[in-house]
Amino acid sequence: MKKIIYLVLIIALVYTSYNVLLKTTHFKGEKNSFEYNKTGLSDLADTLVAKKIILDKPSFLLFAKILKVEDKLKAGRFLVYKNTSMLSLLRMLRNNQQATVKFVLNRVRTRAELAKLISATLYSDSATCATYLNSNDSLAKFGIDTTQLLTIFIPNTYEMYWSTSIPKLLQKMKTAADQFWNSNGRIEKANSKGMTKNEVYTLASIVDEETNYDSDKSIIASVYQNRLKKNMPLQACPTIKFAMQDFTLTRIYDKYLSNPSPYNTYRVKGLPPGPIGTPAPKTIDLVLDAPRTDYIYFVAKADFSGYHHFSTNYAEHMKYAKEYQLKLDEYQLKKKQKEVLN
Repeated sequence: MKKIIYLVLIIALVYTSYNVLLKTTHFKGEKNSFEYNKTGLSDLADTLVAKKIILDKPSFLLFAKILKVEDKLKAGRFLVYKNTSMLSLLRMLRNNQQATVKFVLNRVRTRAELAKLISATLYSDSATCATYLNSNDSLAKFGIDTTQLLTIFIPNTYEMYWSTSIPKLLQKMKTAADQFWNSNGRIEKANSKGMTKNEVYTLASIVDEETNYDSDKSIIASVYQNRLKKNMPLQACPTIKFAMQDFTLTRIYDKYLSNPSPYNTYRVKGLPPGPIGTPAPKTIDLVLDAPRTDYIYFVAKADFSGYHHFSTNYAEHMKYAKEYQLKLDEYQLKKKQKEVLN
């Protein structure tokens, strides 16, 4: 009987040694990851078993208790490599050796979109995030308000911990934005145009919505700068889409132009209160380096190439505008006819 007991103990010892000190993981691939959001060790163990990061739950909980992991465990995202032992895994958790996540920021148009992006990347639900981003009191410490929030977000890919709080995220964004503006003479260029960096950012957000072609962006920026100098309304169609909160609009009708929003640049002179999106860094530079021109008007070319006609007088502009409207009417008619036939 004693031999059987000893044999069982030896098997248990060998199994435990193998499980704890040697290989634990049995997932496919070279690495795996998991997130912990303070739900407790038992739930975490279930996650690790499901992801095939550990073999069994009891061993994990036993040694986690011995090593007092739960006392030091913090919310975060952790990366585990193939053949990691349970002991190494427990040490990783106890020492809070978190993996970073990539916060990929491209074009974002609204605070709601931004809150959704943040919550999809970091440990923060969208409701909590939205509440913070919509609070001028919360944003004051960063020198911004809700209308200027996007100005501290320069599109790029940023690495940070999954558990990064919203205030720390905003501080990181502000630091990156300050570095951006303080390099390559950007502040000096803005000053030479009589604009603040936030005004340049706002104008770039409009230009970025007008076209995908850098050559046209540069000239469109000069058109808007000329209108600002002449105290003319910008009459920027992208601001109407923002005012309507409908970014699917392909045509701006007269009925939209009566919208009382301060972002309606057909009714309100000057730049809107804040940006209508996060412009690409290159577009910001195109605005800063926009050439001096006499152009006051522009309209898309009738070939739908995405390029524009630029004009110095209204008569010439209307000629090109009518050509474009005619082609657009023809296109939409053909589209409707095709839909009817289908």
